[in-house]
Amino acid sequence: MRTVLNILNFVLGGFLTTLGWLIATLFSIVLIITLPLTRSCWEITKLSLLPYGNEAVHIDELEPGAKSSVMNAGGTLLNIIWLVLFGWWLCLTHIMAGIAQCVTIIGIPVGIANFKIAAIALWPVGRRVVPVEVARAAREANARRRFQ
Repeated sequence: MRTVLNILNFVLGGFLTTLGWLIATLFSIVLIITLPLTRSCWEITKLSLLPYGNEAVHIDELEPGAKSSVMNAGGTLLNIIWLVLFGWWLCLTHIMAGIAQCVTIIGIPVGIANFKIAAIALWPVGRRVVPVEVARAAREANARRRFQ
């Protein structure tokens, strides 16, 4: 089912949103000051191409022992730069694609996936795209750790 939904996403506008993320990735490489954003761009590019079966998870959920206030502050600064340069137009791209996809009944699940990615597009630094099973296992491990 994931494969069918990923193909449907690609055909109904996922190609354009993925292209937008690839352009943002290339710009983040070319503009030296935005080079640290490249990894986040690439991660969300993968999510935009294959949203079903993958999930964007914050690095703190994947590696709770590696939390650092300096890294979190740096990530926040990078997210602000991202929002100003790239985030707003990528978010709008996903919203427009989601609205267009929700016009048809068959496109509603794909449109909802685009709305989820639109929220991630505003603040992507510090997120990693992992399979849904890995995300679920990380959340369960964190929950067990918190309540013990």
